[in-house]
Amino acid sequence: MRRSVFTRLLVVVVLIAVCSIAATAWLATLLTTASIAREQGRELASDNRIYATLLSYAAGHRDWSEVDAYVSSLMSEHPGRRMVLVTKDGRTISDRGGDGGQLPATAAAVVDPLAVDPVLVPDAPADRIDKRVLGPFRTPIDFREREDRTGTLICLRFVKRKETAVDCRDSQLPFDTAADFYALLDLENLVNACLARRSLPPVELDPDYTPAAKQTTGLPVPDEPAVAACVTAARKEQLAPYVAPPVLLYLTNPSGTPTTAISLSGNGWPVAGAAAAVLLAAVGVAAFAGARITRPLRALTAAAQHMSGGSDIPPVPVRGQDEIAGLTRAFNTMAANRTQLEQARKAMVSDVAHELRTPLSNIRGWLEAAEDGVSDLDPALITLLLKEALVLQHVVDDLQDLAVADAGALRLTVEPLPVAGTLEQVRAAHEARAAQAGVTLSVSADPSLVVRADAVRLRQILDNLVANALRYVPSGGSVTVSASAGDGEVVIAVADTGTGIAQEDLPHVFDRFWRADRSRSRSTGGSGLGLAIVRKLVEAHGGTVGVTSTTGLGTTFTLGLPELA
Repeated sequence: MRRSVFTRLLVVVVLIAVCSIAATAWLATLLTTASIAREQGRELASDNRIYATLLSYAAGHRDWSEVDAYVSSLMSEHPGRRMVLVTKDGRTISDRGGDGGQLPATAAAVVDPLAVDPVLVPDAPADRIDKRVLGPFRTPIDFREREDRTGTLICLRFVKRKETAVDCRDSQLPFDTAADFYALLDLENLVNACLARRSLPPVELDPDYTPAAKQTTGLPVPDEPAVAACVTAARKEQLAPYVAPPVLLYLTNPSGTPTTAISLSGNGWPVAGAAAAVLLAAVGVAAFAGARITRPLRALTAAAQHMSGGSDIPPVPVRGQDEIAGLTRAFNTMAANRTQLEQARKAMVSDVAHELRTPLSNIRGWLEAAEDGVSDLDPALITLLLKEALVLQHVVDDLQDLAVADAGALRLTVEPLPVAGTLEQVRAAHEARAAQAGVTLSVSADPSLVVRADAVRLRQILDNLVANALRYVPSGGSVTVSASAGDGEVVIAVADTGTGIAQEDLPHVFDRFWRADRSRSRSTGGSGLGLAIVRKLVEAHGGTVGVTSTTGLGTTFTLGLPELA
């Protein structure tokens, strides 16, 4: 993976896509779940209120004949909802708030005060009988005496069993209490009938509907679950004539769909499919972009490998304007410069060999001739050999100067120099050679001009330029060295009336070993390094050098050196 930009890009994009999908899905699920929970909470609260209202009506009425007023009140509180009451035999009691469409397959609730829904009424009694249903009783169970402190209930049981004919003084009891006792005795009859059907012994009940034996002894009653079941069944049988019969309650929302819980569990596969589609699209885009990015990189890699083998390569195609296109252009420029430098290196090696071959061949030839006795080692031969040795020394010195300049190790002793005095020294040094060649050498400079330069190197620059000019000026011509003040610098010009330089040759004047004479004759030029050294020395002074020439009219070399501030 570390070796492939494409793989790393693909993995990064896939990770980003996966994290984005996961975060988006989590946030969407969280928000949707919260929204659904709020909506369900509102609907559940509405359902609870409707159910509680209808349950209150059923607990206080023996039938549903007067329920329309309750339903109308509920519809005003919950507009837009449809409410339908249907008996268990399929008869519709009330249908409000809808267009009469098909009912849902499942009822929202069963309205029965003798079987309260503990989900809709969390505080419902264990036997699920609404506490508001009293039937033949007069006192709600929460306010009823738990014990028979008067003994009246025991007396009534003896009378009921015909074990005594004593007056139990029921006429002295409050009316509600007497009614509760007689209702409790009726309940005992129903309970004992239920127990008899189950082959269980009869029981006596206290006012709270628990067996009297448990209240008296504090011990568990045998078959207590069966007794409790019979008590519940007997209570429902006793209370049934006093409440409205059970009905089915259907509730729908404004769109006509049933009020049911909403679940996201069924949406797992669509969500997973959408996530997979997004991930696939991200991978496809990343693969396409990665291929586009790595294609030029592979081309650059192949070109660099060919270059390392020493072979020339064609330019790598540049596509677009992005960073990789900039890298490709820089690589092409580097490759072109490398090719030029390699060609220059080869040309320089050839030029150095050519410059050294002639004097070395001459020296070797004369020495071999002297050794073989063909030529005498006379003063004339020694002078000739010394001349060739000086040529070799001159070439080596020039190469050394260029090598030092290229390495940036050229040391200059910069000091204020009067320009006029330096030019006069140059004229004096070359006056004899100029007179011998029939060339007029003149200098002119303002005596106040002072330049910041190394005296030895400045003489070397001017000596090279003047010697080069004298070499190409025919007899009767002239060479003029002048100096003038420029914009913060001193401009020194060396002008001649020689043959001039062709325009196509001007860009190569300062190249190493370049000479206008293609024959490279020693009589028409030196080593070909003089002007290259001039350029290096001028640049080391922080100045500039240029040349202008017209074929047949002459050439002018111009130097710009820093003026003394």
